Amino acid sequence: MPAIEWLRFRAVEIGWGAFALANLAAMVRWESWETVPFHFIWVSLTLVYGFRVWRLPPMLATLGAVGVATGVLILVDVRHGAQEWGELFEVPLMSAMFLAMVWHARRRQQALRAVERLADERASLLERQQRFIHDASHELRTPVTIARGHLDVLQRTTRNSQEIEVALDELARIEHILGRLLLLAKADHPDFVTWSEIDVEPFLEDVFLRWTAAAQRPWRLGALAEGTLRADPEALRNALDALLENAVKHTGVHDAIELSAVAGGRDIAISVSDQGCGIPQDAVERIFERFARADSARTRAEGGVGLGLAIVDAIAKAHDGRCSVETSEQGSTFVLRLPGFEPAPVLPQPLELLASPSPS
Repeated sequence: MPAIEWLRFRAVEIGWGAFALANLAAMVRWESWETVPFHFIWVSLTLVYGFRVWRLPPMLATLGAVGVATGVLILVDVRHGAQEWGELFEVPLMSAMFLAMVWHARRRQQALRAVERLADERASLLERQQRFIHDASHELRTPVTIARGHLDVLQRTTRNSQEIEVALDELARIEHILGRLLLLAKADHPDFVTWSEIDVEPFLEDVFLRWTAAAQRPWRLGALAEGTLRADPEALRNALDALLENAVKHTGVHDAIELSAVAGGRDIAISVSDQGCGIPQDAVERIFERFARADSARTRAEGGVGLGLAIVDAIAKAHDGRCSVETSEQGSTFVLRLPGFEPAPVLPQPLELLASPSPS
């Protein structure tokens, strides 16, 4: 069994060896035409090495054997008068060309190994970061929940509880951040998305109504595409909440926010538009990165920690979609494009039979 495996692994080298021996025999048989099999041997050796890249000792041994064998046959033909003395220079020339190719092939192999090593290191680092975020979020949730419970009890027994309300608000903020960290930590897992059919119009109307009650803004519900979308409803709701929350943070009480959805074939584009201050152009390319913020000078209440849009980007990619933004000083529009949309069937309009009054 090991011998069969070795033969399979070395099938290319064995095949080249048989090809080289056949061409050496041709050099012996047809002395005046020996330059043709001679070049076949060297060219095939170069091609085989380019694909296999042998270790240095076998490569040097093969090069020496081919050089000696072809050189001796040419020398014999020169003595017989079948070839010119100048043909002998072909051997060192072909050897030099082969060694140049060996140098390039080995450099390419080293570069590929360096790239693979770097990719493995980055993958390992990303995995450790995700594990740390996941574990840290779980560990922090327990003391936050306990502290929140004690503060709730203390608030019910204390009259002047302004400080307690501030502490509860901060704990709620921490819980919100921890939830988003856990969501990001699970975003790259294959089971992150749970697919189901979503009726788009009532789904978006529900999201819209929740936010109209949560923030005082001139809310607008634009045109909504009718049909079903194959997606994860919980993940999609999280993405829309993050976009709407971002719009609220970057608008005033008199700035309008609009939610709409337009179908385009099998895709749907869900848009969140606002009349806020816009996003600086130098920050547009990085706002979807984790912990990125469009304006580092914003207050903590306004700016957040830069997880919302990263969650939107992760959810969009998990659905094979994408999120883009168009911004100006008059406001911003975030567009969440997702595949898997099925338009609602167009029902035929009933024909109304108008009966004219009969003459009296």
